[in-house]
Amino acid sequence: MIGVGGFGGCRRARMRDTGLFELAAACDLNPAALARCQAEDHARPVGSYQELLDTPDLEAVIIATGAKFHAKQALQAMERGLHVFIEKPLCSTPEEVNALLAAQKKTGVVVGVGHHDHNHDAGSLTIRRMLAAGRLGKAAAFEYTTAHSGGLLLKPTDWRADPRKNPGGMLFQCGVHGIHEMLFYFGPVSRVSCTMRSDVHATATADVALCHLHFASGLVGALNAYHVTPYRHTFFLYGTKVNLYRYEGAYGDSTELWMQKTRLDGRREPRLSVAVKGKTDACGNLRSFHRAIREGTQPYPSLIDGARAVQVVFAAEQSARLGRSVKVVRL
Repeated sequence: MIGVGGFGGCRRARMRDTGLFELAAACDLNPAALARCQAEDHARPVGSYQELLDTPDLEAVIIATGAKFHAKQALQAMERGLHVFIEKPLCSTPEEVNALLAAQKKTGVVVGVGHHDHNHDAGSLTIRRMLAAGRLGKAAAFEYTTAHSGGLLLKPTDWRADPRKNPGGMLFQCGVHGIHEMLFYFGPVSRVSCTMRSDVHATATADVALCHLHFASGLVGALNAYHVTPYRHTFFLYGTKVNLYRYEGAYGDSTELWMQKTRLDGRREPRLSVAVKGKTDACGNLRSFHRAIREGTQPYPSLIDGARAVQVVFAAEQSARLGRSVKVVRL
């Protein structure tokens, strides 16, 4: 594993929870993070990524570094015939997407992406079942908002302050999660219209991104990302019979679902709690990655899932720059 501190530490904890992985070697620029990894996972610390790749009997590499490093590190591992699990966002440019897809086609290795596994998320499955059963009536539109104040901490020298490596700012960092979730419910996005603002804080990346997403199914929705405000993560889905509201706690550690049923008598509709059935497996993406390696199944989220999410971000950034609607490249 490369990148074992920060969120990498959370990923290591989830790997331990599964009992499916043996962390053979670890690489990180932070000596304290390496020491923790060695103590918690008994991984051999190494001084470089090249040394990590040279580890005997290695089967896979977990990449939990900054997104600007993802493509290069993944390609190096794939060229060695190693399976790869890449944290989100997948990569920073359309050219990197193409290179990763070509490398997987050439090598045949398994590539998993660290997006949430909605196939094993109780809230997501509840929403999907309600849609399939027609409980919302005809879905008219949605609003998705993701926000936190991390952009206020950025310095001009940080990689996240570089729009070439962090296109769309918060849209790339966290909005890409929302895009991945919307694709799970509604299928492919065909077109994006986006406005961005980058003058709230002292960096060149977007502090605000306001996106209108047009889906191949005909559905439209607004997905908005703010990098300079307090935390918020909400999803509102509007139907002819029911409005559905999803609120999530920080880091997805809790979910609340509420609905309002349409009334035609002029009275205000009460907000009602929705029972979320089943359990969420926070390790579902790791289990799927492991199963794909051992059994030859397709992982979820896969390389193509991660690619489809960032392709929407790239189209949104282009739309904001050109001042017009942009088609999303279909993969």
